[in-house]
Amino acid sequence: MSDCGCDAHHSGPVLKPIEEALDFLLERVKPVTEVEHIRLEEGLGRVLAVPLSSLIDVPPWDNSAMDGYAVNSRDLQSEDVRLPVSQRIPAGCSGQSLAPATAARIFTGAPVPSGADTVVIQEVCETDGESVQIKQAPSPGANIRAAGEDIQAGQEILSAGIRLKPQHLGLAASVGVSELSVFRRLKVAIFSSGDELVMPGGSLGPGQIYNSNQFTLSGLLEALGCEVIQLGIVEDTFEATCEALSRGAEQADLVLASGGVSVGEEDHVKPAVEQLGSLDLWKIAIRPGKPLAFGHIGETPFIGTPGNPVSLFVTFCVFARPYILGTQGVTEDLIPTPMTAKAGFDWTKPDKRREYARARMSVNERGEAVISLYPSRSSGVLSSVTWANGLAIIAEQRTLSRGDPVQFLSFSELMS
Repeated sequence: MSDCGCDAHHSGPVLKPIEEALDFLLERVKPVTEVEHIRLEEGLGRVLAVPLSSLIDVPPWDNSAMDGYAVNSRDLQSEDVRLPVSQRIPAGCSGQSLAPATAARIFTGAPVPSGADTVVIQEVCETDGESVQIKQAPSPGANIRAAGEDIQAGQEILSAGIRLKPQHLGLAASVGVSELSVFRRLKVAIFSSGDELVMPGGSLGPGQIYNSNQFTLSGLLEALGCEVIQLGIVEDTFEATCEALSRGAEQADLVLASGGVSVGEEDHVKPAVEQLGSLDLWKIAIRPGKPLAFGHIGETPFIGTPGNPVSLFVTFCVFARPYILGTQGVTEDLIPTPMTAKAGFDWTKPDKRREYARARMSVNERGEAVISLYPSRSSGVLSSVTWANGLAIIAEQRTLSRGDPVQFLSFSELMS
């Protein structure tokens, strides 16, 4: 029997707490298993399928951390030592063994010659023709980066399940890796439900609006590295909804719909999913976005978001995003960690649902992070999401006064 969030007497919806809903979703994640081999430069945003180990030491040899002079510390037993400069070693060149009682002019990144165990920074040296006067002797081993100090050969540098960021690609390149084994991209079929919808560029008739949800959803999915399959606008009939759901389930790993998940006479997504498979989750204690649906069309998972554009945006960030990351094979950081800042507003009317309010974090004249809220709570005001740079999380049954701590989820994290 499917758990649609209704009680045994069907007297009304029981709103599932957010943590329970998230746990429910993540427990049902089935990661993709197919692996692709790609070039390193194609790896941004992909999920690593196989741990990556280094074949070399990094750095591969002792090298200078500063511009200066490579010396043997035994030759620095007194102040103002003067040593002849026997060689010059720029980065990319390998010097000769250091002659006793001499110094080698050396530059950052250059290999330290054998016979030297210290680099004296140039700021405490004075040159005079072909010799250098060292006015301040450092400790033995100073300003040298030892071979293998960062990474040792055979060491695992990236674990499977990491979603690759620029710094991961740079690290892989630093050990000479040119190819990566990654999970294939997740295929997500999307459609928008509603006879009132018109694609941008068309003419609006009475009661019609442009289909913004398709572009919001596509952008959110593409930012996560998904392959998006467009099913278009689906008319408000049970038959058309069933056909779109079936078509999406045949082509994709996940079907994601916006609109039609409530209980109105023109809302056909919920009964269509129940007809074709199962509806396992419905009605969450969140504002905006209470009617979030999760189920299966045959074996293919389905997520249905509300049709209001802000509700779609919020429920995607809170629920669909971690589910999709897990299905992509990501193994950690599925749920973002909120920051804490000071409320720059009063919240005087507690709500039984947790609010994800459109918010903007800024820094006041005292250097404190302060959260401001968009003046409208309407879930139809899409411009509020472009005004905001994150979501303020206001707990159930909570009131706030200016200066109280409030949690904040930054779009910079949610959109990456």
